[in-house]
Amino acid sequence: MPVMEKNNTLPIWVDSLQSRGQYSFTSSEAISALGDRKIAFKRAAARLTQKGRLIVARRGFYVIVPLEYQSAGAPPPSSFIDALMKDWKHPYYIGLLSAAAIYGAAHQKPQEFQVVTDTRLRPLRVGRGKVHFFMKSTLASTPTTGIKTETGYMPVSTPEATALDLIRYVSSVAGLDNVATVLKELSERINSQMLLKLGKIESELSVVQRLGFLLDRVGAHRVATPLAKWLAHQGPTLVALRPEKNPKPRHKRNRWNLVANEKVEPDI
Repeated sequence: MPVMEKNNTLPIWVDSLQSRGQYSFTSSEAISALGDRKIAFKRAAARLTQKGRLIVARRGFYVIVPLEYQSAGAPPPSSFIDALMKDWKHPYYIGLLSAAAIYGAAHQKPQEFQVVTDTRLRPLRVGRGKVHFFMKSTLASTPTTGIKTETGYMPVSTPEATALDLIRYVSSVAGLDNVATVLKELSERINSQMLLKLGKIESELSVVQRLGFLLDRVGAHRVATPLAKWLAHQGPTLVALRPEKNPKPRHKRNRWNLVANEKVEPDI
């Protein structure tokens, strides 16, 4: 970030950042750019926060609120998430329902911005928006694609990786019915060979089995078939669609060696 003239005030500096398409900054960046003392900066930042011009996303990290977003209290998380995660020094990607929405597969607008990272982080409330973090130990092996945002780019899980994550975190994304609804549209963006490649390195075979079953349930047989053929040679253990519910004797198996112990009703 270029160093500003030391006689600039925080409001002028904030305006200059926004004019260059930057919607966030750290307190250390502001103090360095303006030549202010820490106490003076905090007082100036507090005044702008009271006016709704700034919002504190986390200690020492500020989000600029343009006029058009003042009613919402903050701009969308996509405008500052990359800067926030870099400041936190954690790898990440946008996933689950937020990724599905980017691919046009969200049946309803997600109520929160869903971010997958390598550690446990508390949810953030920024204005009226909420950022929810999910921990994933195999983050580094998850394929992503760069999506352009208002302020740059952010990594988003590929459609294939998004589908597997929806199964992995099903209880956090409104359950099986909602996941099936999303998969109906997301399947149109899924490459069956890329899905097979990811299925082969998936640490939990049960995730592959449940995803395959739901893809069949929503009519995406073409996408699921290469995965089913590979799975047949892996000797998968019999699993239940809902592992916390005991399957009943009348439930039948299928090509995923899965017991459908819950009726799935996608909104399609």
